[in-house]
Amino acid sequence: MSDFFEKVSSQIDPFKKLLSYIPGFSGYIERQNRRDADKILRDTVARRFDELWSRASNLQVDLVNSGKIAYVDDMDKAALILRTFIDKISKAARGYSGLFDATKINEKELEAIYQFDLAFFTLGDQVSSALDNVEASLSDDEALPAAIRNLTSNARLAVETFERRSEVVTGSRE
Repeated sequence: MSDFFEKVSSQIDPFKKLLSYIPGFSGYIERQNRRDADKILRDTVARRFDELWSRASNLQVDLVNSGKIAYVDDMDKAALILRTFIDKISKAARGYSGLFDATKINEKELEAIYQFDLAFFTLGDQVSSALDNVEASLSDDEALPAAIRNLTSNARLAVETFERRSEVVTGSRE
């Protein structure tokens, strides 16, 4: 996320740069830049998972087309959990003002947030791999249920990770 923050910070318009010389205003600009960077990152993660959700939806169609109707509900459950994650991460309050206030932010909290943010990309790779396994298992009635359970488990983990991140951001859990 620090790359996103640096990118946003480097694009300060001349007016904000001028106002950054006003005592106290630079803290406001830094908080706003952190909020902007957080939003950019969350939008990126949401787009990545939206692509994964589309793949899951396409696999549901493949299940129907191949006559494997018995697995459609399980696949739909996994897709719904992915959609829940996408909605949570893309609609979260912009910047979480409690965390991004200059007087309350500390390096430990930021490090925890960055670890969660990194985990989202790792989870995206795991969900992608789980989708690959579902696709590879379409012709194997014995392997397909386990592949779908694995996908569902990874999707749940993404939602749980976002909820833990939110707890750190809002300070609702130590």
